[in-house]
Amino acid sequence: MSVKEQRVTCSYIHGKWTAAAAGQLVKSINPANGKVIGHVRYADATDLDAAVEAADSARRGWRKLAGTQRGALLYKAADLLESRMDQIGETMCREMGKTFAEAKGETARGAAILRYYAGEGLRSVGEVIPSSEEDALMFTTRSPLGVVGVITPWNFPVAIPIWKMAPALVYGNTVVWKPATETAVTAAAVMQCFHDAGFPPGVVNMVIGSGEVIGQGIASHPGIHGVTFTGSNPVGKQIGQAALARGAKYQLEMGGKNPIIIAADADLELAVDATMSGGLRSTGQKCTATSRVIVVKEVYDVFKEKLVEKVKSLKVGDGMDPSTWLGPCANRKQWESVLSYIRRGQVEGAVLLCGGTVPDDPTLAGGYYVTPAVFDEVHSKMAIAQEEIFGPVLTLIQADSFEEALVLANDTEFGLSASIYTRDIGSILSFVSEIDAGLVRVNAETAGVELQAPFGGMKQSSSHSREQGRAAIEFFTSVKTVFVKG
Repeated sequence: MSVKEQRVTCSYIHGKWTAAAAGQLVKSINPANGKVIGHVRYADATDLDAAVEAADSARRGWRKLAGTQRGALLYKAADLLESRMDQIGETMCREMGKTFAEAKGETARGAAILRYYAGEGLRSVGEVIPSSEEDALMFTTRSPLGVVGVITPWNFPVAIPIWKMAPALVYGNTVVWKPATETAVTAAAVMQCFHDAGFPPGVVNMVIGSGEVIGQGIASHPGIHGVTFTGSNPVGKQIGQAALARGAKYQLEMGGKNPIIIAADADLELAVDATMSGGLRSTGQKCTATSRVIVVKEVYDVFKEKLVEKVKSLKVGDGMDPSTWLGPCANRKQWESVLSYIRRGQVEGAVLLCGGTVPDDPTLAGGYYVTPAVFDEVHSKMAIAQEEIFGPVLTLIQADSFEEALVLANDTEFGLSASIYTRDIGSILSFVSEIDAGLVRVNAETAGVELQAPFGGMKQSSSHSREQGRAAIEFFTSVKTVFVKG
């Protein structure tokens, strides 16, 4: 049965779409207008057990395949995903609000990630090490973990699952995937690509359900050997603690409160565009989104004026409208949270220069829209400058010097991404050396990392592991040292 034919989106276990008859039926809501676009059938602990059993039964045969054979299936999945880019992009847009252009771009990125990791089937997995004994050969190879649990968020419902599942699969693991329920319909479309590519039953499984039942179930399940998670800090810590308690390997990518420094010598036009794009694209719903805009006092007023002028011109609307620059928040809960932070910022004494309101356009009345907000007179210890808002909110913080700007940039518990705009090589080198962030970008926005490069944060932003690129092999495999005596 194709995804289009499914009236109710359900779990995928051992090569088949399956729905627990007693599972809760949940509405999938279009955040652009509040209309129901489908229904999702929740799985329960019994379904999770079935998925883990399927993955376990498939893993021995899967790991025995040559890396090139596993990679060939990833190539097929990439071709299918790319051929369905418009369909999947529209589904994503209608399900979580991202503009159609961004949704298609994310789907294309998913296909590129699959192709990158398909190529891993031909790359080195070890090295020869000189032995101290004669007539001996010593080398390393790598073994897959086994069954990997994948828990992913709603903000990138194609790219994030794929950048976790693709390396897990090509390195010989089998997968039990829990997508965010808010984007389960999009997840089913991705899963259909794996099914149609011909992956053997049990190699890739998808279980849809609540975080309390399925998410925590994956973290604590004795049949799952590794857990990779992207989401909020509170949930991530629960996942990590549950995995640690039973000795399973875990990987957490969590929140960010990402700074951009605007130095006195910055190209202000480029800096304004990067601040807007980094902070407001995808309605600010990125872990790498620009949130704290730290501007040296010599250019503060000019930068502020240019930024506010451009932000006021942005069109808020339905993501399927080609003229829309930013769509709605992904769901009611997130919309209410963003609005509450905007009110909190005003109570704290920050000055709202623009936005931060529900649009008065009657055609948008049914959706979860908020106009992009820019706050002035923000102090670093305010909640809006410290806590992850995950919405279209920019906070302007004035610094007396570059040195103070760098101190302010590090004044947060998070350390995911950071950016600077400057022409001075000394400032660039100081920033690269001293900033506490896993992703450092110079004269570029905070959001975005190339798929072939390691990605992850410092401090409270991650478990200090890295995803994507060749770094992924470190999590999804274990090193095995081999000594052969002649």
